Amino acid sequence: MPVFADVDTGVDDAMALAYLLASADAELVGIASTAGNVPVEQVSINNLALLDLFDAGDIPVSTGVAAPLSIALRTCEDTHGPQGLGYAELASGDRTATSYDAAQAWVRAARAHPGELIGLATGPLTNLALAMRIEPALPRLLRRLVIMGGAFDYRGNTTPVAEWNMSVDPEAAAEVFAVWGAAWGLSTPTHLPIVLGLNVTEHIAMTPSILGRLAAVTGSPSAPLSVLDDRGTRSTAANPVIRVLEDAMRFYFEFHFDQGEGYLAHLHDPLAAAVALDPDLVRYRQATVDVELTGTLTRAMTVVDWRGHWGREHNAHIGIEVDPAVFFDRFIERVGRFAARYS
Repeated sequence: MPVFADVDTGVDDAMALAYLLASADAELVGIASTAGNVPVEQVSINNLALLDLFDAGDIPVSTGVAAPLSIALRTCEDTHGPQGLGYAELASGDRTATSYDAAQAWVRAARAHPGELIGLATGPLTNLALAMRIEPALPRLLRRLVIMGGAFDYRGNTTPVAEWNMSVDPEAAAEVFAVWGAAWGLSTPTHLPIVLGLNVTEHIAMTPSILGRLAAVTGSPSAPLSVLDDRGTRSTAANPVIRVLEDAMRFYFEFHFDQGEGYLAHLHDPLAAAVALDPDLVRYRQATVDVELTGTLTRAMTVVDWRGHWGREHNAHIGIEVDPAVFFDRFIERVGRFAARYS
């Protein structure tokens, strides 16, 4: 299945890319870099370096605009590290970004694979909103769209009610939801985007023991990560992929621990990557989603109309339930087998 990934890499975005590259049922045909976790140029640097690490083929990486549609960019190096990949250090190779931007990359990929392309957006929706301005028929060209973002009947992780991706560029998110669905006559279930909010993604909690299972599959175990380790302790794994993933995840564990959530990390984006290939991993409800833009306390909140009060067509499949054990078994099997090639 051809997949186009729009990411703001980011520790969990890196894990999502690893999952896609490890999946025999996926062909990653392009990557769009979005400003979000770190500035967009750093996102592209990370994406290009990860493709080198994974010894991937000639997959185009396109850089998006440097800022959201209407507001200044906020980044979160405190969550993902100074360069976005925690403590991981990646060598820069000869790969370069495309001469065309990320919005154009969306359109090119969709036109090259009409009715077949699976779109995955795990960062702010800036690039996607701009792409839909260029090609209004983009929703019809995609086979499926999966968005990681929002929080539905659930607390936010950036404000009391708002999730990070939506908060970085709420105008872009509102635009995407506004033009998808009834505006394009796409009320059939197969064309509604799948939206995975914190209410499901925070159930996908990576722990040191699960990360240890991943390393064990490669035959390259390392010292287990522990909350008692000195901050910044580096992986001892011989496998270069496991070493990078462990160094990235350690920073992510430390951030979540400092937030009072335990020595763990929520793998929001890898779940979205897995659902892009197999939507049956999550249970959904159809509903209408909008994004609050003017509320003093609720800006960037994803508001869902479960009962049809607005009288508007549904515009999303909203994830409401996931089995973390099923996801992690699949993630470990795929990424572990993939990483084992480098042992």
